[in-house]
Amino acid sequence: MSSMNGWRPLVQDGLLAVAMALFLSVVVAITPHAGALDLAAALAGSLALVAWRRAPLAALVVSAVCMLALAAHVRPGPAAAFPVIVAVFAAFRAGHRVATALVGTAFLGLGLMVRLPSADGSLRDLQSLSLLVGWFAAAGVTATVTRHRQAYLEEAERRAAEAERTREEAARRRAGEERLRIARELHDSLTHSISIIKVQAGVAVHLARRRGEDVPPALLAIQEASGDAMRELRATLEVLRDADRSDGESLASGLDRLDDLVERARSIGLPATVTISGTRRDLPAEVDRAAYRIVQEALTNVSRHAGGAAAAVRVDYASGELVVQVDDDGEADPDAPPVPGTGLLGMRERVAALGGRLRAGPRPEGGFTVRAELPLGDPS
Repeated sequence: MSSMNGWRPLVQDGLLAVAMALFLSVVVAITPHAGALDLAAALAGSLALVAWRRAPLAALVVSAVCMLALAAHVRPGPAAAFPVIVAVFAAFRAGHRVATALVGTAFLGLGLMVRLPSADGSLRDLQSLSLLVGWFAAAGVTATVTRHRQAYLEEAERRAAEAERTREEAARRRAGEERLRIARELHDSLTHSISIIKVQAGVAVHLARRRGEDVPPALLAIQEASGDAMRELRATLEVLRDADRSDGESLASGLDRLDDLVERARSIGLPATVTISGTRRDLPAEVDRAAYRIVQEALTNVSRHAGGAAAAVRVDYASGELVVQVDDDGEADPDAPPVPGTGLLGMRERVAALGGRLRAGPRPEGGFTVRAELPLGDPS
């Protein structure tokens, strides 16, 4: 398409030059005493208009010289000025005002000397010369107006592009301000409460140990979970404060903390096992975080909805994908699948954003399963 657009002006210029050449050929043919050299001059001056867009000054000089040579011999009248008028328009539009004015003045002056305007040399010469001066002036004015209009259109396009860029920058700025607002809200509403929970749990553990009592595992789990929640909340706030920072992203939990996650589940009474197959390797940050969150949410659901059940966590590092599966042996009924809650919806959104697949539902043999298949891209 772009090549066709590049050829279109050249074709249009060629058609203009050919039309002018045909017109002047007819004028020369009906002019007395015209010969082959006169026809050649008319054709050369007309065909020079092929370059009126790309080399307007060259086209103007060639057409002016050829038309003066034609007029000096056969005096075809005002028709000989037509190619020069077109070239004057082109040169004025290109911004060559002084050079165009000089060539135009020289053409009119020499044309008067060889009686260009009139074929009979009568007193109509001055009238025809005045008419030609008007045509030349009209061509210059028209070219100036066209140039200014083109400049106006380019300026309008530039301002439109600038306005679009400004709107995008404003949208990014508003998004950044919104992230900061969310970060402040989360900090104010969650950090203080979680800190109090962590401090209270720490005090209770300290007092129990001071009295020589056994510390309840649930209390230790609360202390550890609150500390972990504080760390992840700080990482989330850093991401919200600066979405472009990659080091803030790396603070989020991944499968490197899977053992801690499973151990915390065991500390609150949930029997859990971990099986890892395949060759462990570095994962894309988004896949790593999603896998951790899926296991975390699945274990939370087991502890909440399948009391007394055991959970089995399986992580398979396949060649092109990461498979994460969490099974429990609870009492989920295959004939009565549960209504998806916020946790399951969040899992599906994470997996869908990565282009993966998620299956979550009761197992035929009893219990519930969550299986996520997360693509890794081309294997290295």
